[in-house]
Amino acid sequence: MNLHRRDLAIPNNWDRRGLPGWSYHNAALLDLEKEHLFRNHWQIVGHVGDVPNAGDYLTMDVVGERALVVRGKDGVVRAFHNICRHRGSRVVAENQGSCKNALVCPFHGWVYNLDGTLRGAARPKSFPDLDKTEFGLVPLDLEIWMGLIFVRFRSGPQPPVAELMKPVEAEIAHYRIAEMTPSFGIWSQKTPVNWKSVRDVDNEGYHVAMAHPALQDLYGATYFDEPFVNGLSRSFATYNPHAGRCWSVRNYLRLAPDPKHLPQHLKKAWIYYGIFPNMVISLMPESVQFYQEFPLSTGETLLRGAIYRYPDESREQAAARYLSFRIDRETMSEDVQLSVWSNESMMSEAFSGFYLSDLEYGVRTHHDHLRAMLPVLELSEAPGDREMRNVNEAMLSRS
Repeated sequence: MNLHRRDLAIPNNWDRRGLPGWSYHNAALLDLEKEHLFRNHWQIVGHVGDVPNAGDYLTMDVVGERALVVRGKDGVVRAFHNICRHRGSRVVAENQGSCKNALVCPFHGWVYNLDGTLRGAARPKSFPDLDKTEFGLVPLDLEIWMGLIFVRFRSGPQPPVAELMKPVEAEIAHYRIAEMTPSFGIWSQKTPVNWKSVRDVDNEGYHVAMAHPALQDLYGATYFDEPFVNGLSRSFATYNPHAGRCWSVRNYLRLAPDPKHLPQHLKKAWIYYGIFPNMVISLMPESVQFYQEFPLSTGETLLRGAIYRYPDESREQAAARYLSFRIDRETMSEDVQLSVWSNESMMSEAFSGFYLSDLEYGVRTHHDHLRAMLPVLELSEAPGDREMRNVNEAMLSRS
C-alpha cells in the first residue's frame, strides 16, 4: 500500500451498481436533490482574501437561493440571504464588489448596515416603525475553515465544517491556505449535463490513462483514489519521474520551485479532496483551488470555482501556477466531453446501468452517500412525479 494512502477499508465484494439511468433526467428527483443535498450541506462561496476590506462582498446564486457574504466594519465576515426584506430584490446585483458603508437595495433604496441590520427604508413615514433587527437581512450559517468561506442555506444534521474536515486537517494545514490571495477571481461556466454526470467523471481516476494525456504524463500510475467516508474522499498523485512528453507538463516540472513550507511527501504531489455532495478542494505545491457543481436543470449544470496563490510567490511559482492552470483547464474540457457522452446514454433504451471497476469505488461510495440521503435511488424504475417525495420519505422512515 502507498505510504501516503489513508488506511481505509475497501470491501472485496462491493456492489458494482451505479445509480439508475432515470435519476439523471428526472425533474421530481432534482427537486429532492436541491432540498436534501444542496440546501442542507455546506457550500464554499470563496476565500477570506476575496473580501479583504470592510464592505467587500461576494454573492452566489444557486438552486433557487441567493447567498451574500460581506465583511463588516468590525472585520467580521458574515453571510446573509441576498434578499431585500421589502420586496425580495437582490440587495447587491454583482457577483463580487465593494460598498463603502452600507448595502443599498437597487429596487426601492432600502439601506442595510454591513452587519445586516436595517439602517432605514426609503420614505420611512410610509411604513410603521420597523425594527432594525427584525427587518434586517436574514442570516445564513457561515464557517471559515483555513481561510475558505462555507455557508449553508438550511441548518441540518450535517456536522460543522471543521469536524467534517478533521481527517485531512493536518495534511491540508501545511499549505497555509488562509494566507493565500485570489488568483483570477471566481469563475463559472455551464455544461449541458446532469450534475451527477460531472461528479461521476471527477470521482475516479480509472479514465486518466485514456482520456487525460497531460495528467497521465504528469503523474501516471502514481495516482490513486480513496472512497468517500463520512462525506469526504481523497485522491493523491506524485510527479511521474519520466514525465515531460507534453509541453505544459515539461515546463511545469522545469519551473516549479521547491516549496520549503511543505513536507517531503507533498513537495511533488497533487491532491484532490472530495466533499459531499458536489465540491472539491485541489492542492498543488504552488496553488490551491476549489470547484463545485450546481444543477440548473436536469440537463444543465453550473460549474464554479477559484484559484488562490501565495502572496509572496516568485516568478517561477507564478509561471508554474499558470501551467498547472493550463493542465487543469485542459483536463476539465476533456471531462466535460466525457460527461456529455455518458449523460446522453441515460436516455437510451439500451442503457442498462453502470458496472463499476474495482478502481471506481470513488463513484460507488459517492452513490452510496446519495442513496443514504435519497433512498428512492435504490429503485430501478422511477416513481411517478407526484409519488417521488412520498416514496422517498417512506423509504427514509424505514432505513
